[in-house]
Amino acid sequence: MVKILWVDDEVELLKPHILFLRQKGYEVESCNNGYDAIEMVAETAYDLIILDEMMPGMTGLETLPRIKEVRPTTPVIMVTKSEEENIMDKAVGSNIADYLIKPVNPNQVLLSIKKNVHRQQLVTEQTTADYRAEFGRISASLQTASNFADWCSIYRRLTNWEIELEHSTDRGIKEVLAYQKVEANQEFCKFVRRNYYDWINRRSDDSPVLSHMLMRTRILPVADAHPGSVLLLIDNFRYDQWRAISSLLRGYYDVETDDFYCAILPTATQYARNAIFAGLMPLAIDRLMPDKWLNDNEEGGKNQYEEEFLRRLLAQSGRSAWRWTFDKLVRPEQGRRLVDNIRRIYDADFAVIVYNFLDILSHARTETDIIRELTEDEAAFRSLTRSWFEHSDLFTLLRLLAEQGRTVIITSDHGTIRVDNPVKVTGDRETSANLRYKTGRNLAYNAREVYEVQRPEEVQLPSGNLTSTYIFAYNSDFLVYNNDANRHIRYYRNTFQHGGISMEEMIVPFIVLKPKQQA
Repeated sequence: MVKILWVDDEVELLKPHILFLRQKGYEVESCNNGYDAIEMVAETAYDLIILDEMMPGMTGLETLPRIKEVRPTTPVIMVTKSEEENIMDKAVGSNIADYLIKPVNPNQVLLSIKKNVHRQQLVTEQTTADYRAEFGRISASLQTASNFADWCSIYRRLTNWEIELEHSTDRGIKEVLAYQKVEANQEFCKFVRRNYYDWINRRSDDSPVLSHMLMRTRILPVADAHPGSVLLLIDNFRYDQWRAISSLLRGYYDVETDDFYCAILPTATQYARNAIFAGLMPLAIDRLMPDKWLNDNEEGGKNQYEEEFLRRLLAQSGRSAWRWTFDKLVRPEQGRRLVDNIRRIYDADFAVIVYNFLDILSHARTETDIIRELTEDEAAFRSLTRSWFEHSDLFTLLRLLAEQGRTVIITSDHGTIRVDNPVKVTGDRETSANLRYKTGRNLAYNAREVYEVQRPEEVQLPSGNLTSTYIFAYNSDFLVYNNDANRHIRYYRNTFQHGGISMEEMIVPFIVLKPKQQA
């Protein structure tokens, strides 16, 4: 039973209110001064305290900090006759749970109690009911989705429900949502398999913006409209992670655009990010600049020339006169150094910042037990992302950019997915090591379990040799070799990977933030 303490010097006049609450099932005790209240709170753990502000002897505002010393987490509802703003400010500043002005009616008090004592239960019940009502509509949309925009809408709705339900105590409804998301990903994979070739070769009005088109069609037009814009590309950044950090930016920016684009296959940095900065598909990069493209089986860094790719793209698009900067941050001290030297970004017509932290975090989760424990599931991964961002130099950087009135574009080269289902393949020594795609000349696999591309040039991918094939994992599958398969399965199951086909990897957020001082 919920225990409530009501402190008021006119407590005799409140008997009807107290009787009403007792009839609703609450155990209510009362006293008429702050001194007694402090003693009672010290002896009894109440679930909620209702505290009158204007009492003789010790006022409510004087009693409140003494109560907080003893029971710092107990919610306190302040009740007062005064509507003076300074009293309200003091009460709110003292971290009260609610503020009621006399005369209060019983239902008003009951509503405040429910909000502060039963909030989690009520939110869980209502959210569960709302999702059950939405479940059928989402299921129907899986069967009628006919273009990429439809799938973006489905992905957004499912992600929003994941976030709404992440604090729910109803395990059953979370399982239902997880099953529905698996079903959605299965249908999305079929959709990509049917349409990917046409997206590359026979584009239509329904075709999505792909990685190699992003700079010309989305990013540069924003930079043209808002001189001094900053592109922030966060590796492995998913829509749910954007949702996790977006509230922290609300005081500094308005969201002008909240949209998506489609990452190319493989959804891996080597392919997708190079395509963004070059404005070309990987095959075209390999043919036009063979000294700047390394295939999977070749030694060396696969993303060394992004700045050169961007310089070429800006020149070709008539923007060679721009003053622009390019920074790639892979270590914490680089972020601090950029903040210290932010004037160079202020002086630029266009600035690009590539931030690799989430990619590092994904790999650390695979390799480090404690990180794996801290990010057990997507909700925990979102929480860790928010915590990192809140204390990062990146957040400092964004606040400084807002003060300067700079428009910021936030996006990624691809997302990432938590894998759990092993699919066995065989290949020779030159087969690529990625768990979500493989490329090589002697691959053996079950063609029904993967998306196979036997002629890579047909989807604008380079070949390591004349007989190279690409295969891509679906949904939450990951590709393992028959040799020592059990060890690899144990090691990589429940890790975050990218390179294959899923909503999380291919449907990439594209966000444009406008600083509030310009709004």
